[in-house]
Parts: sequence; C-alpha cells; structure tokens
Amino acid sequence: MKNYQTILKNFFGFDAFRGLQEEIIQRTLKNQHSLVIMPTGSGKSLTYQIPALNFDGLTVVISPLIALMKDQVDGLQKKSIDAAYINSSLNKEEREKRYKLVAEGHYRLLYVTPERFRKSEFVEILKKRTISLLAVDEAHCISEWGHDFRPDYTRLKEFRDLMSNPTTIALTATATPRVQDDIVIQLGLTPKEVKIFHEGIERENLFLECHEVWGEEEKLNHILEIIQQNPGNGIVYFVLIKDLNRMAELLRKKKVRYLKYHGDLGGEERKKIQDRFMGGENNLVLATNAFGMGIDKENIRYVTHAQIPSSLESYYQEIGRAGRDGRHSVCTLLYDEQDLNIQLQFIEWNNPAAGYYDRLYRLIYDQSERVNAEGIEFVREQMTYKNRNDFRLETALGMLDRYGVTEGDLDSKNLTIISELSEELSSQESRDIKLRLEQEKLYQMVLYTKEEICRKAFIHRYFGLEYQEKCGVCDLDSG
Repeated sequence: MKNYQTILKNFFGFDAFRGLQEEIIQRTLKNQHSLVIMPTGSGKSLTYQIPALNFDGLTVVISPLIALMKDQVDGLQKKSIDAAYINSSLNKEEREKRYKLVAEGHYRLLYVTPERFRKSEFVEILKKRTISLLAVDEAHCISEWGHDFRPDYTRLKEFRDLMSNPTTIALTATATPRVQDDIVIQLGLTPKEVKIFHEGIERENLFLECHEVWGEEEKLNHILEIIQQNPGNGIVYFVLIKDLNRMAELLRKKKVRYLKYHGDLGGEERKKIQDRFMGGENNLVLATNAFGMGIDKENIRYVTHAQIPSSLESYYQEIGRAGRDGRHSVCTLLYDEQDLNIQLQFIEWNNPAAGYYDRLYRLIYDQSERVNAEGIEFVREQMTYKNRNDFRLETALGMLDRYGVTEGDLDSKNLTIISELSEELSSQESRDIKLRLEQEKLYQMVLYTKEEICRKAFIHRYFGLEYQEKCGVCDLDSG
C-alpha cells in the first residue's frame, strides 16, 4: 500500500491535510463506508481521489454534473493521474473507445452519471473490472427529501450489487438529518456500517444579511450599495431571466459593468463568460442558478440573491461560492414578498399531478410517430391547450426520462416509451407528498428572512447542527 501522505504531496502539491480529510481517507483505506458532509470548496474530492491511487482496482465516481466531471478529469490528467469520464457529451466513437480502455484495465478513476447504468454494455464492461471504491458525489440527490432529487440515484443499491458491493463513500455539502438517513438506506447499508463525517456548515468569514425591499428601484439601490462597499468579484443571482435582463439595463444606465450568464445563452457564450469571470478581477456577473457549477474562484467578495431561492439547501450552496480565500465576504438576500409568487409558480410547474403524467404517457404511447414528427409544440398543445405559460410539460418529460419510462428525446425525434409508468409518477399520494415538501422548503426560506436573532444559527438548526452564536457573524447579532 502506498503512503497516502506521499500521494498528497507528490500528486496534489499539499504538505498537510485539512479538517477531517485524513481521518476519512484512513477509514476508506480500511475498506469501511463513510458519509462525508463538508462545505463547498473544502476538499471533499481528495477523500476519494487519494484512496483511488492507493487501491489496485478501479474507483467509480458517480456524479450528476457533466461539466464538473470534465473539469475534475482534466485536473487529474494534468497531474498524470489516469482518469476518464463517460457521459452523454461523448459521441459514439469516443464512448466505445473508452469502453474498450475500461475493459482492458485502463483508468484509476472513472466518472459517470447514474443514468449510465441504464446501458447494458456499460454494465457488462464494469463486470470485467475489480471495483475497489465507489464514490457518490452530490449524494443529496439520492433522497427525495433532498433539494435536487434524481430518481436514478435511488438505484445505487442495485449499482453497488453489480459492482460486488465495493467500499463506498458518499459526499455532499448539504444534508438535513432526514436526508442523511435516506442516503444510508438508499445505498443499501445500515447506520452501523456507515460513519458520518460532518464538518458543519460554518464559514466564519461569511457575513449574512437580509433586506426586505419593495420593487426594483429599492433592489437596484441595494445592489449598487453592495458593489460600492465590497470591491472585488461578485455574483448577483436572479430566478427569472427577464428580471435579470431588466436589472442589467438599469445597471447599464448607472455605468456599472457586468457579465450576464443564463440558460438561454448558447454553450460557447456561457463558456466564454465563465472563463472571463474566472480569469478576471473586479467582475460582476448577473446570473441565474445555471451559473456556479465548476466556479471555484477564491476571491468572490459578495454573493447577492436579488430574488428569494427555493430552499435553504440551494441558498447555502450558492453563498458557499463566496470567500473561499478565507477573507471577509458578504452574502445578501434581497427579499421582496412579490417574488414569492415566482417560486410558488415554479413549485406548481415542478409538480404535475398524477393525471397529467398519465395523459402524457398515453399521448406518447398512442401517437408516437406524430409526437416525434411535430415535436414539443404539438405535445404542449395537446397537454396544455396552447397555454405557453404552463411549463409542466418540461418537468414531466424530464421525469419520464429520469425514471426510465422513456428514452430518446423530441429534439432528436426518437422519443420512445420503454416501460410502464412508474408508481412514483402515477400515484397522486406520492405527487402530493413531493408538493408539500417543496412548499415546506420555501416556507423555511421565508422564515429565514424573518429571523430576528442569528441567521447562521437558523441555518445550523435547519441542518440539524448545534451552533455557538458569536457576535459579528451576521447582521442580526453584530449590534
């Protein structure tokens, strides 16, 4: 067995471990399972990458984030570590080449999405390798109580069985006690088998504040004040692209320079903006939550939410991009009660009723040729009677795919039913539980804005953690 401290120095360039890293690595090297909860940017990936270089077999890393996979693999390859990813971004030739290399014994680390396990050819190739370690990144996606539930993650017990139940490490930045319990269950493990390493969510250098505002003028004035008082790089988050564009116009009139990043931009344009932000100084980016994955810029001085997020989990992850250099950074939420209507509308779109899923299933099944020939506008017309402000269809199509009910897509004109409608989608009781869960998460977010003692303490309570209140760490207890 190699010396893991030597690996830390020679491959990653660090002289010492941080926090709980070394203890987690020692446990993994003893082939014991762990659940790791660490703040964003605290070095979670090292806790499986170093053991991967110690084991003789393959380490499989399951992640839902295709962009981050490429970034991590590129970084490992620059360190002369034999790593690769296999996901939908590869063409058939590239994918088959990597399948062949996996089968021949290449790669120490292999990054895949959970959906990859739907492919029988991938499963057969994995069976030819000894899997020493399974690392599950963004592990909160396992749980329907998490803030980014992915149904394929619920098959992780099955995946572990296919790989002969390797040593497993699950990692996330945010997990309530309920989500922690569910992660262990979904992995097919027992609480006695899994040690939870929780570094807490405390970031002493982050100053949390919330201002109640009314209308875009008050919002604009607060943003201008934040920019003036916190020179350096910053992110201002919006929920809706149209509101982002409106604020951009107001800032332009005030001679404020900014970048814009949102899902309506093309892939090349988004990459160009991200590169400019990462490589520059004193950059302000106006963004939707599409911006952030892969952003590991140390000196972000402020993160402002111009509209209320959907949950404390997503809010905490986004403010976690501030102050990674340990210096004072400001995290501001501008709460306009009118913005609640946006999130309530999103909750409605995110939770189609069981009857909606049934109608969509029947439409695709009965009229497959026409559905693929005429595309999404035909389907929308059949499902929502030409109401262009109803976005349940996008959610429902995504969920049919995530639950393995369909394969292909309308853009490629090959959307096909491949299994029965799953119980999770056909049961109204299940749909109602999910709806109430999202409503409760939003309610907790509203309570956060009303907190009158200490917002950091509120966040800690939400995640089931104790917190020693300290003067000066947020706007409420600093006098």
